Amino acid sequence: MSTADALPNLTPNQINALVVLMVEARELTNTELRELAGFTLTGADNTKLVKLGLVSTDRSQRPFSHELTEHGWHVARRLHTARPPRQSGSATRSLLTVLANVDRGLGRLRTSQADFFRQDAPGMGADTPERGDDATTTPPAGTTTSTGAVPAPHAADPAAPGPANDAQALVRAAYRELAVTPGAWVGLADLRELLDEYDRETVDAALRALARQDDVRIIPVANSKSLTARDRAAAVLIGNEANHALSIGPA
Repeated sequence: MSTADALPNLTPNQINALVVLMVEARELTNTELRELAGFTLTGADNTKLVKLGLVSTDRSQRPFSHELTEHGWHVARRLHTARPPRQSGSATRSLLTVLANVDRGLGRLRTSQADFFRQDAPGMGADTPERGDDATTTPPAGTTTSTGAVPAPHAADPAAPGPANDAQALVRAAYRELAVTPGAWVGLADLRELLDEYDRETVDAALRALARQDDVRIIPVANSKSLTARDRAAAVLIGNEANHALSIGPA
C-alpha cells in the first residue's frame, strides 16, 4: 500500500463513528448517534475526523450533524485492511472482522458499500422493488437497475452490431481513457465531456444498456452534498434514481 493510499491512525471511537456513518449512509445528528451507537462525535474525535477530511460537520444548529465525505467513504470502506488500533479491545477487533467479511460478500455481489447501505430513495415503499431485490420481483416494463434488471422491450442484443452497441462501445472507450485502472470509478460528468459530440439520449441509452451487463456498475454518489452542479447535470436516471459514477471491470 502506497504512503498516499495509507489509512490514517484512528482511535476506536473514531473508527466507530466512521462505521456508523457509513452503514447509515446519511447525515446523523449527535442525538441520533447516541441513540444508535451510544456515543456522540465531539471534541478531539470530531476535530481530527474533520481535519483529515473524513467527516463534514454542520455546526449551524444544535445538535451538530455529521456526514461522511467522499474521502471518508473511501477510508471507511478500507478500515478492515489496517491493523487495529493498539488500544482497541475485542469490540473494535470484532467490528473490523465483520467489515472484512461484508467487503468480501459485496465483492462477490459486485455491489459497493455506498449502494448496499444507502437509505431508501424518497417515495420508495415496502411494495416498491428496490435495486438488488430478489430476481423474481419484476420491475415495471422498461426500467433498469445497475445490479440486476429486467431488459426493456426490444433491448439490443449485446453481441449484435448496430447503433445501440456502437454507442456502448464509445462509452467503454471513453471509460478506458478516463479510468486509472479497470474497475476504477469515473464520474459521468467527465465521461460526458469526452462524448460531448453525441446527443444525451444516445449516451443515456447506452449507459442504461451497459448497466445490465455483468462487468458494469453505475451508482449514485452517497454523499449528495459533495455533488457539484456539473455532477448533477451529468447524472443518468436508472430506475427513477440519479446515478453519477461508472465502473467497468473487476469490482
